[in-house]
Amino acid sequence: MPIAHDKIWQALVAHQRTLSSRRMTALFAKDSTRAERYRIKAAGLLLDYSKNIADDDTLNLFSRLIDANTLPEQIQQVFDGARINSSENRPALHTLLRARENGSPPDHLRADAEVVALTLARMKSIATAIRNKTWKSHNGKPIRQIVHLGIGGSYLGPSMVTEALAPYATADVTCHFVANVDGHHIDSVLKRIDPDETLVIIASKTFTTLETMINAQSTRQWLLGKIPAEGLDRHQIAVTGNREAARAWGITAENTLPVPEWVGGRYSLWSAVGLPVAIACGFDTFRALLDGAAAMDEHFREAPWPDNMPMMMGLLGIWYNNFFGTTTHAVLPYDHRLRSFPAHLQQLDMESNGKSVTARGEPVDCDTGPGIWGGEETNGQHAFHQWLHQGTRFTDVDFIVPITPHHDRTDHHHWLVANCLAQGQALMVGRTIDDIAAGAARPHKVMPGNRPSNTILLDKLTPQCLGALTALYEHKVLCQALIWHINPFDQWGVELGKELGKSVYETITGGEPDKTTDASTAGLIEYYRSKFKT
Repeated sequence: MPIAHDKIWQALVAHQRTLSSRRMTALFAKDSTRAERYRIKAAGLLLDYSKNIADDDTLNLFSRLIDANTLPEQIQQVFDGARINSSENRPALHTLLRARENGSPPDHLRADAEVVALTLARMKSIATAIRNKTWKSHNGKPIRQIVHLGIGGSYLGPSMVTEALAPYATADVTCHFVANVDGHHIDSVLKRIDPDETLVIIASKTFTTLETMINAQSTRQWLLGKIPAEGLDRHQIAVTGNREAARAWGITAENTLPVPEWVGGRYSLWSAVGLPVAIACGFDTFRALLDGAAAMDEHFREAPWPDNMPMMMGLLGIWYNNFFGTTTHAVLPYDHRLRSFPAHLQQLDMESNGKSVTARGEPVDCDTGPGIWGGEETNGQHAFHQWLHQGTRFTDVDFIVPITPHHDRTDHHHWLVANCLAQGQALMVGRTIDDIAAGAARPHKVMPGNRPSNTILLDKLTPQCLGALTALYEHKVLCQALIWHINPFDQWGVELGKELGKSVYETITGGEPDKTTDASTAGLIEYYRSKFKT
């Protein structure tokens, strides 16, 4: 049955009509225990979801929606390695990458678990050798620069984590992450470093990704400007599922780390793609990141409703997206080191749930994934918070802040946390004309309030807490996909632009124009060719 015609779905529609006229402040006034009851603790995180337009009846309807879609059973299938990625006939086993070291995988996953263990051991060996300077360049120099080439999950994940865990970076090594095919990016990096002290990591599951391989070719030419071809092996590592292509590139088997077929790009952080984290921060830190994610995995599998954090965030997201008509979701980290976290979540969420057909190939009959956006706070308070507080549309918001910082500037941190908590408060309570000081009416100062938010408090931005936080959002996205009946593990929508890009490139570089090209694109190509100068 189509989702929108389901009885529980229609009950939620009716419930939203009733609840949308209620103010959250009235819900708090009615229930003195709301703030205590509407919170969940797990894996070093606390989720306060009390500032939502929801009550116990809402949660009961969510429970019925969960049961009707057999979420616990489907979630278990994911962990068990069922081929849930139906369009590619693959499992989605990224959780196996971060399974506990002393865990006991089911018999049918033992071979995969052994590959994971061997890969982790090789990552540890490489990271340790670089950190203690026993990995030497072709002329005996230690490695001081890492250039990590990837795009999508092969870039966003390791870059975000390395940035977030800067306090744990203990190596005399600088990591540079290059994704964009724009030559300005790779050029700006290579101009500042010495090939003799550089190790290049080429991270591409297929070893054919356009942007990554163009950057790899340019980097290879740069290396060969100073390093003999026979010495390149000390300066290149491949992280890929295509060993043959890496070998053809000239990278030895010893310097090629595998990415299993069942790891989607947006989940590849947990694989050997995370090697820069292990190099910069030490393998033990990378292992702690995995352990934090594993702790959230365990919570997700075992915690019942309504004490399941990813399920709660997933259902609240559906509540606003499908029943309040919001089209976006904002993630606002109050920590400078998490400034790239929203960008990581953009790929995770929008590539996973930006779908218009079900897993069975039928058109969906409800809205699916929202647009994900956000930015570093408190910077955003002086930019887009105006829209959050007084705009004609509203979005649901996640505020994220650590309780304990890694610095000793206590007053800075108190102000940071105060701003975070105050913003959630202001979104909820708003300001009426009666709240404004007496005098001439000032409608421009009125704020409607009753705008929902979650607050996530981290004990501290440790590797464990960061792993748990990242896995929390992965599982939230999965819950939503299962309820929308879509496949969150493929991304066919990115293919057409790639295919057309090849045709446009051939025309730009002197090939015959494609007669099927539309007039606008053909005209732009011609204008570009007439103006471009080498």
